[in-house]
Amino acid sequence: MALFLNNDDVKGLLTMKITLEALEESYTQMIRGEAVCRPRIDIQIPTSDSHKVYRWGTMEGGSAAGYFAIRMKSDIAYETEYQGTRTLEKYCMAPGTFCGLIFLFRVDNGEPLAIINDGYLQHMRVGADSGLGVKYMAREDAEVVGMFGSGGMARSHIDSIRLVRNIKKIRVYSPTRANREAYAREMEERHGIETIPLENPDDVYQGAHILAGCTDASIPVIRGCRIEKGAHIISVGGRPDEETFARIDRFLRLGNATAPVGGGEVTHEFLTYAAPALSEKKLKREHKYGAGVVSVVDARKVIYLKDILEGKKGRVFADDITYSERGNLQGAQFHAVAGRVYELARERGIGRNLPTEWFLQDIRD
Repeated sequence: MALFLNNDDVKGLLTMKITLEALEESYTQMIRGEAVCRPRIDIQIPTSDSHKVYRWGTMEGGSAAGYFAIRMKSDIAYETEYQGTRTLEKYCMAPGTFCGLIFLFRVDNGEPLAIINDGYLQHMRVGADSGLGVKYMAREDAEVVGMFGSGGMARSHIDSIRLVRNIKKIRVYSPTRANREAYAREMEERHGIETIPLENPDDVYQGAHILAGCTDASIPVIRGCRIEKGAHIISVGGRPDEETFARIDRFLRLGNATAPVGGGEVTHEFLTYAAPALSEKKLKREHKYGAGVVSVVDARKVIYLKDILEGKKGRVFADDITYSERGNLQGAQFHAVAGRVYELARERGIGRNLPTEWFLQDIRD
């Protein structure tokens, strides 16, 4: 029997510690050549609303250790102005609902194992990914986080960062006062970390050892002119501006997706295929660096996780400004984390059974 697991099921099974361990092991398998993944691929199609596009996105990967997974999402995407910034919004069918699923299979025999809602797992794997960057690149004595954003990603990032550094203070800004104040209360109650909600985004940088961009802004949020020496930067939304990249001393890329057989290495974070009727002006992008942030950084400053595991230093000097990103390893994340969730669900008898025969047929494809 296959399993269907919803977000509540996943939330009851998956901890941030498990997620961190699963991602680090998956990346190590990639380095050893025991796993494979491809970058995220988007397809965009015009809709009847000229301001919106249909966007189908997938990412996939698997390991000789046992699992393969593909994650898909079906979105209507559009940009809007919100309190002085520009944000990328998305939904499925109606605002507030989303469609994202992970399909998990067994490598040894091709068996369909599970269909999993991706929402909670998605936040956990992104937070854990940034946590690994902090683990290998932030100062050992880092204890202050400057946070842009107060949503789900801002929460999962603190869940992760606090496991790899002794965080004592968070300085948070988001445009809506009620949201940033609610976030501050929650971080103090959940983690016992002093959290200060700020009215001025420029105040986020003050004394911040770790800067985190966790917003849905489609324009740069982190400003290079404000970053203090010694800071480590992570960003999953509201990318840093060009001055930030000019100031970076050391740039960690956790890895690259597997090169296609007979083809060259792909460093793009995601690839977009758009219907010709959809003009360049109307393409909806997660951020302007879809071709890979590494492409805007001096190659001499870039280091990979493989290099660090082989003994090279990530951060060279305490005053270095560092930055980390996963690269285009999304596909390597979902099979690792979803596989662990599946194992835990089976152990604890959680989920709804789906007859395996529903997914099998006697006609060769």
